Amino acid sequence: MVAGTTACQGGPDGTSGEGQASAGMVRRLNMGDFGGGNAPQRNFNPFSPTALTYGFTFEPLFVVNDFDCEVTPWLGTSYTWEGPRKLVVKTRSGVTWSDGKPFSAKDVAFTFNMFKKSPALDVNGLWGKLSSVEAQGTSQVTFSFKEPAVPTLTQIADILIVPEHVWSKVPDPAKYTNNDAIGTGPYTVESMNGQQLLLERNPKYWQADKVKVQELMFRKSTGGAEVDKLRLSRGEYDWNAMFVPEIEKTYVAKDPENNHYWFPPGASISIYMNLTKAPFDDREFRRAVAYAIDRDEIRNKAQFGYVETASQTGLVLPGQKDWLASGIQNSGKIPYDPAEAKRILAAAGYRTGADGKLLGKNGRPLPAFSYKVPNGWVDWIQAAQIIQRNLAAIGVTIDVQTPSAEVHDADRNAGHFDMLFGVHGGGCNIYQAYDHPLASDQTAPIGKPAPTNYVRWKDPKTDELLTQLAGAEDEATQKRIVGELEQIMVDQFPVVPLWYGAQWFQYRSEKAVGWPSAKDPYAGPGDGLLIMTKLRPNPKYRG
Repeated sequence: MVAGTTACQGGPDGTSGEGQASAGMVRRLNMGDFGGGNAPQRNFNPFSPTALTYGFTFEPLFVVNDFDCEVTPWLGTSYTWEGPRKLVVKTRSGVTWSDGKPFSAKDVAFTFNMFKKSPALDVNGLWGKLSSVEAQGTSQVTFSFKEPAVPTLTQIADILIVPEHVWSKVPDPAKYTNNDAIGTGPYTVESMNGQQLLLERNPKYWQADKVKVQELMFRKSTGGAEVDKLRLSRGEYDWNAMFVPEIEKTYVAKDPENNHYWFPPGASISIYMNLTKAPFDDREFRRAVAYAIDRDEIRNKAQFGYVETASQTGLVLPGQKDWLASGIQNSGKIPYDPAEAKRILAAAGYRTGADGKLLGKNGRPLPAFSYKVPNGWVDWIQAAQIIQRNLAAIGVTIDVQTPSAEVHDADRNAGHFDMLFGVHGGGCNIYQAYDHPLASDQTAPIGKPAPTNYVRWKDPKTDELLTQLAGAEDEATQKRIVGELEQIMVDQFPVVPLWYGAQWFQYRSEKAVGWPSAKDPYAGPGDGLLIMTKLRPNPKYRG
């Protein structure tokens, strides 16, 4: 499996088993794990949590680029909103399933209606908003909604489409293992055992001329994370995604010409403060906290320098830079300025006691506040300790606590916390990026679990803007509304973003070139379909 370091037996076509299959084609790429747990069973149901693989075999209507959120037509060729409650999608002609049967709009309608009949598949709750999905002939599907639902486009786009002629015979789609894995995608299942999965290029694929890799080989990870990192450093993976400390030293330096990585920004990791408690219910206190935090120290020490500091706007930058409101300074990034934090607190009526501790507006010392982090989350614990030191410098005492993840999440959901880290945004559904952490209907009274608004932010203006955004059909209107939501984030500090979680991505250019990178971010690391239609053989490879 070691690429370029061990001799390979010649294949039946006279080529190296690991080399180029023929002129203009990569013979094989070595991938990482293929899921299914320690004892994987043959399961190619794309909706199953134990599916072995699905992203190269099944396809969506549209591919929404993980990095810049650009929508690329795929099984769907175009979409039109005929009012905020009706979405019309044109489907692609000339597409066949891997068994040779024709794909049509009827397969799309069937897939979505199957979610209605089997609610266990509807993990995004689409049928809470949908009223019907109907095919008009073979090339058009109409989605009708109960309420304005323009933001659901990304969720509609993400659903992988399955063939009606196969799945209509399945009594329980949630339990179906789909052994034959008949899809429209660029790869079909060649073989599978407990340790190895081979996917083979589908010559019937509707854009097969763009797919230049003959096989994808996945191998079960054994030996734990350290062994997997060692395999990566040896060049045994052409494509993988894992956290690796000191990656320049442990990976890139092993083969600088071919070993590469790119960790683009994902969801915002933010300070969540319990807004039902003083002093967190005071905007000026929250604003002071935002200026008191040394985000660069968190990035460089707790996050190995792999991440970027986050914008207070709630956007993931630079990928969503086109959504940044023009009036927001410095892309919404808050500088580390403890002197400004102290000035804000003093102007708001807070004083510092003789012991250096901050006094509340009533003149009484503030108590020590808990900062809960799941036990074992080492990088988050290190980040919390930096926050602890930063806030001590302005007179605020923080007690870092490390309960189990289960206890942490239960306390977060029920509002039993002072401060903790929260995760929001990161996807291409701009509506959800603001709705989940800020909408009133996403919260709950203290003691009851909130769906996603754990800080208990309640603001009529925020809710009004979210309602407007849900019904905004054109992008110009959407951007205006999002700009106003950004301004609420910047002015009110309901949450305080610190850094963007990294999307791990390592790749080797020994056999294939054309990978997405910081210099050419045409796709995000998770955009397998986009990547597979861009890769080309490395002309220098002689394996």
